[in-house]
Amino acid sequence: MSEEERLLIRKAKDGDEGSFETLILSCKGKAYNIALRYVKNENDAMDVLQESFIKIFRHLGKFNEESKFETWVYRIVVNSCYDFLRKYKNKYDEIPIAPNDNQDEKTLEIPDHTPPPEEVILNSEQSTYILECLEKIPIDHKKVIILRDIQGLSYEEISVILECSTGTVKSRISRARKNLKEVYLNNDA
Repeated sequence: MSEEERLLIRKAKDGDEGSFETLILSCKGKAYNIALRYVKNENDAMDVLQESFIKIFRHLGKFNEESKFETWVYRIVVNSCYDFLRKYKNKYDEIPIAPNDNQDEKTLEIPDHTPPPEEVILNSEQSTYILECLEKIPIDHKKVIILRDIQGLSYEEISVILECSTGTVKSRISRARKNLKEVYLNNDA
């Protein structure tokens, strides 16, 4: 953690709203993406994010500064997602992570640097298929795949978020990837 971040945290703990806002803005985008991956709906993701930020503000004094601030934020966001999903269990029977089919797609023309259209379609279809396969694996496996392979968090950050050892995280990721591979190869999606 940088000295600048420590200073912002101390000021925020003392009630400086500007410092708190600066801290939140530094990780808001990734936190929103995590929430969106869990609850799928943009409005619900914003609700989860707002609830998370309220929790962060209320419990900022409990942040022990041993881990990165953003890792602590992501753990609260993940926990808020689970609270939200439990609360609205009938609305969310499983945690989908594929984008809505009816979202508008915008096409950009980039001269000579883009792969050929057939490759783009193949990659898009493969990505969609992988996301469909991810929907079929257990939630614990899906959780670590989202955090590691989609969000790109480190093993250490994931261990803090999931409150388990780094070794456990590595083991879960290995099992999750093996499970995802089996679903992918069995053509069940």
